[in-house]
Amino acid sequence: MLSGLEQALLALLLVVLMMGMGASLTVADFRAVLKRPRGPLIGLASQYGWMPLIAFALARALDLPNDQAISLIIVGCTPGGTTSNLFTYYARADVALSISMTALSTIVAVVVMPLLLMLYASAFTDAALKVPYGNITTTLAVMLVPLALGMAIRARWPRAAAVLEKVGSLSGIGVLGLLIVTGLVHNGALLAQTTPAMYAAAIGLGVLGFVLGYLLAALLETSQAARRAIAFETGIQNSPLALGIILASFPAALHERMLWLPLLYALFVLLSASLLTLWWRWRGGQSQRGT
Repeated sequence: MLSGLEQALLALLLVVLMMGMGASLTVADFRAVLKRPRGPLIGLASQYGWMPLIAFALARALDLPNDQAISLIIVGCTPGGTTSNLFTYYARADVALSISMTALSTIVAVVVMPLLLMLYASAFTDAALKVPYGNITTTLAVMLVPLALGMAIRARWPRAAAVLEKVGSLSGIGVLGLLIVTGLVHNGALLAQTTPAMYAAAIGLGVLGFVLGYLLAALLETSQAARRAIAFETGIQNSPLALGIILASFPAALHERMLWLPLLYALFVLLSASLLTLWWRWRGGQSQRGT
């Protein structure tokens, strides 16, 4: 599915992404979460409440094969990524809340993600397909190292951290696009094998995440800017991390079948998030002209 070079590129991307995320954080950000925890906790509940449940429900309803169901659930259980922060900024939403939610969900993932996988993925395991929970936990823990390094750079060299933060945000989208394109070029036959159920799962996970994340935030009477941030944080998962977990944790024989659905999700969530951003910016412009 991915060449050795592409796998190395993905590993480098993960390190850069996590360092970029760390470069956007300070100790004061975590103090702010402790002082005003309501928004981040709503986002955390939405992130780890809705997304794994949506992935499980889609896998069941669409009758996905076990390996594809597990890969979809892995995507649903991953924390938010820096891409959600980027779209939150473009949509003129609450960027500070988005960053705090991403940081919180990433740290919590080390404990919560394996537990969620045990809850939702166990229904799709059999004698030939096991979920390596220990390997997944190790991968998540290792990813905290570049996060801490990025925070250290922010504390000591703020200018370098600002550059690293931008590189981390943009490289995620760039390399995901590269992986999608090369995946299509080298594995064009996979398109013919991609079923309507796979397309529905890849599109539905992100779109339903946006909708339910927004509705939960609205139900709890958060601001409009916070609702948009929570919607993006819920629907946009850390796709590179999901891909890295699959590559690092599962046998190579399963990679081709397990990687394709997360790549489709990454493609469609970027498209749907872009459309949602344009809609919200248009609505914002209409409101301003109406006042």
